[in-house]
Amino acid sequence: MLNHTNSPQRRRKTSLRLTVLGAVVAAAAALTGCGSSGGSGSENTVSFYSWDNEASMKPVLDEFKKQNPSIDLKVSYGTPVQGYISTLQTRINSGTAADVFIITAENKTEIMEGGFAKDLSGEPWIGNIADAAKATYTKDGKVYGAATASWGGGILYNKDLLAKVGFTNPPETWDDFLALCKKLKDAGITPFYESGDGMPVSLAALVGLQNEASGGTMDADIWAGKTSFAKTWTEPLKDWSELFKQDLVSPSVAGLTGDQITSEFQRGSVAMIGTGSWALGSIQKAAPDMKLEFMPVPGDSGTYWAGAVSPGYAVNAKAKNPEAAEKLVEFLQSKTGVELYQKQNAAITTTKDFTPELDPALSSMVPAVRDGKFYLPQVTWPTNSAALNSETVSLLQQLIQGQTTPEKVASALDAKLASLQGK
Repeated sequence: MLNHTNSPQRRRKTSLRLTVLGAVVAAAAALTGCGSSGGSGSENTVSFYSWDNEASMKPVLDEFKKQNPSIDLKVSYGTPVQGYISTLQTRINSGTAADVFIITAENKTEIMEGGFAKDLSGEPWIGNIADAAKATYTKDGKVYGAATASWGGGILYNKDLLAKVGFTNPPETWDDFLALCKKLKDAGITPFYESGDGMPVSLAALVGLQNEASGGTMDADIWAGKTSFAKTWTEPLKDWSELFKQDLVSPSVAGLTGDQITSEFQRGSVAMIGTGSWALGSIQKAAPDMKLEFMPVPGDSGTYWAGAVSPGYAVNAKAKNPEAAEKLVEFLQSKTGVELYQKQNAAITTTKDFTPELDPALSSMVPAVRDGKFYLPQVTWPTNSAALNSETVSLLQQLIQGQTTPEKVASALDAKLASLQGK
């Protein structure tokens, strides 16, 4: 669920040139926070840079080691989204990237066009990957990522906390949602949190409604010069920024990560969070008695979900141990691997040999996700997704803190795109 114009050679050079500051920050993260970083140095070792945290992946990787006792597994963990991507890019540039890493909506163009991932099209198991998942990480007929799930993003809420303000049905409009937040705040309950370190799912869904109203071609039309961010994003940004203008959400969320938001929610400190289906499993384990439900994001023209095909497993084109790397990816997409992963994450898995029993909390989301009725900007931006996503996150953090306006954010995105396109 991504695409990407410009000269391929120019894009590749651009993607390989991190700014001096970005390189220093990412390199520092690689040295201090993410564990061991490099590819393997032994024929019996395969290295893996995981997108998911250790708690989620441990049962899966333990089973892989049990089935493959002769292979030593060297794992490091990144923090999605920007931290993972920048650290991965630094490691690719320095030749220390893991044998297996994650290809995402935000970095797939750079990975595929840069020749950094192995073509998986000829693997005997590739037919087990859902067609939409393969299409997301395909370029020129070659598949570079094995995605085993899709995800939906919306508003996860604590039923008991919402019941305290008389909640009965999900809000149908954004104004209704703001009114619900105000009721919660007036009752002394923190209404809503959403992390500031990535694209907010609530905003993505609001922009998704705009895209749907445009016939699903909004991003292609922006890139073609038929419309602009200023014309399409300003109104969704205005709506979204009301959360902060009306003091319904603290500006401090600009500095919070997704994990921190999740921790606050599972402690019962906040009534609703903007998050994805992947978060449900860990929250239920931490707070097994909490009554949970997802609702779509309400807008002025209906409700919608954020979402996309999930990140995929990629084999480093320069893997130190390509045979073991391919064996790891084969396991990760196998029925056993996917079932173990799904138990940890409550993921909406899409591989063809396993159909999960999904939590009732996902019941309102699953039909839309399986029908592809979701939106994530980075997925449909035709080019420069990683750089534009970084710019967007930075601008949104400023908007949250009252340092800029919706109009200026949209105009800045137009300027950034023009710069990236060499205009």
